[in-house]
Amino acid sequence: MSQIKGPAIFLAQFMGDAAPFNSLPAITAWAKSLGYKGVQLPSWDSRIMDLAKAAESKAYCDDLKGQTNGLEITELASHLQGQLVASHPAYDEMFDIFAAPQVHGDPAARSAWATEQLKLVIKASANLGLPVTPSFSGALMWPFIYPWPQRPGGLVEEGFKELAKRWKPILDCADEHGVDFAYELHPGEDLYDGATFEQFLEATGNHTRVNINYDPSHFILQCMDYVGFIDIYASKIKAFHVKDAEFRPSAKSGVYGGYLGWKERPGRFRSLGDGQVDFKQIFSRLTAGGYSSWAVLEWECCFKDSSQGAAEGAPFIASHLIDVPAKAFDDFAGADSDSARNRRILGLK
Repeated sequence: MSQIKGPAIFLAQFMGDAAPFNSLPAITAWAKSLGYKGVQLPSWDSRIMDLAKAAESKAYCDDLKGQTNGLEITELASHLQGQLVASHPAYDEMFDIFAAPQVHGDPAARSAWATEQLKLVIKASANLGLPVTPSFSGALMWPFIYPWPQRPGGLVEEGFKELAKRWKPILDCADEHGVDFAYELHPGEDLYDGATFEQFLEATGNHTRVNINYDPSHFILQCMDYVGFIDIYASKIKAFHVKDAEFRPSAKSGVYGGYLGWKERPGRFRSLGDGQVDFKQIFSRLTAGGYSSWAVLEWECCFKDSSQGAAEGAPFIASHLIDVPAKAFDDFAGADSDSARNRRILGLK
């Protein structure tokens, strides 16, 4: 039996207003027909669930689980609410679209709304028996990622201090309900790599609920060692988005190619198997590191249609799941422990 569970699929990119993508029973029937065993739900999508009801009623959550055609709910994703906990004013108008209309144009009210939304996600996760919610951190410092002009002394420290201050009540609520936050380290967020994750973790006083949603595609686009990352942070990886990407150096553009359309950028998200991510190594390292939760397809590709990507994703993930050995390969040559014999072999009396 494989240690990592799967295949599962994140439904956010597939939701729509037409069947079978407009309700939980219909979209899970579609996912099941493709071979998926689990679904990660976007907690912000009312076509999927009523978040407030899920937070207050275990009976509602039990009914929700009964609508999934036998598929397991893997996590409630809370990326959009997490994004709004902290936002630099440069992005205020663009991020309003993710919030309730009554808080548009009011950043403080929007942040407070997002905080309460995340507390609902925590309570709903607990009612569903889910120990993790993948999320975003939000961003106060992203406009200052490249230091020109030179950043004033203490700017980064002050940014992480404020970010931790806003998240601390949410993380404490998560601790009360036994739910971890798995931050997706994503460019555009203040937590976008291992170094920024560590800075935030330290700013929260090493809060135990601060963890990682591992997504190698974002590290490919930053030219990071995405496999070595697992060796460093294995104990903190609580969720896993299986997403492919490629970075193909260009004479015209590089890592900061963001003014171009996705098809023209050197760094692009791709459907599984079409990019450069070494998933054999990733599944091996995650297994070695003790990861035992879900492998969840997050489909994003600028060339291939989502229906094809979803259909190809389930068998791709299934083919990478590793059945952990019941015994060591050299057990046949072993012997029981015998202290006296061991001392003789070592030449000791």
